[in-house]
Amino acid sequence: MPLTRVSLRRGKPAAYHKAILEGLYRAMRETFDVPEGDRFMTISEHDEGDFVYGADYLGIKRSDDLVIIQLTVSNTRPVAQKQKLYRRIVELLAESPGLRPEDIFINLVEVLPENWSFGHGEAQYVR
Repeated sequence: MPLTRVSLRRGKPAAYHKAILEGLYRAMRETFDVPEGDRFMTISEHDEGDFVYGADYLGIKRSDDLVIIQLTVSNTRPVAQKQKLYRRIVELLAESPGLRPEDIFINLVEVLPENWSFGHGEAQYVR
């Protein structure tokens, strides 16, 4: 857990996708207490007409290189830890694949721990 979904415009190479997923996983491991091997991630590419965004919402100048990252996580972390995660994601994705900080949009969706089943029809986080 987290379940990571990444959306971006169509046309980036596989190495670009891999760099995004590696950076996200590293940021989560470093700041969010994500265990090794806890890696459930997807990337979806969208055509121009299917990828709409506010190009200057909140005064942030976004480009067509915008990457929308949605992390579904258990609601167990304080605000400071979330802010640390956001900063680390931006640092790592700026390094590789070279995203501008303005083009990194992050959304956390928090759920109760009992809302996860990792297989076998069991809620593994229910004690």
